[in-house]
Amino acid sequence: QVQLVESGGGLVQPGGSLRLSCAASGFTFDYYGIGWFRQAPGKEREGVSCISGATGKEYYVESVKGRFTISRDNAKKTVYLQMNSLKPEDTAVYYCAAGSDNGSACPKTYYYWGQGTQVTVSS
Repeated sequence: QVQLVESGGGLVQPGGSLRLSCAASGFTFDYYGIGWFRQAPGKEREGVSCISGATGKEYYVESVKGRFTISRDNAKKTVYLQMNSLKPEDTAVYYCAAGSDNGSACPKTYYYWGQGTQVTVSS
């Protein structure tokens, strides 16, 4: 049974940090690229960052460059998103997803999705 389980969300003040985790099971993790997405109320889902399992290449949307860092631990089948200098506009439900790795940072198609974790940045 394929599962992606996000954790680490919560309420944080502007300028604070959170580390999200995405724990995978039920598929060959090393062969999959993993992406982080977010969706704020009333907005479309946005791709935030992704990482290749084969090459380690990373991608970040412009709005999080220099603040967020994606990493993966293939032994633990887990991908992390370290989020620093958080802003109110980072508030959203964050999802991780997995797709076949093509060597690029981000899969072309995502096959598996997690249930999401809420991140709220507010004073």
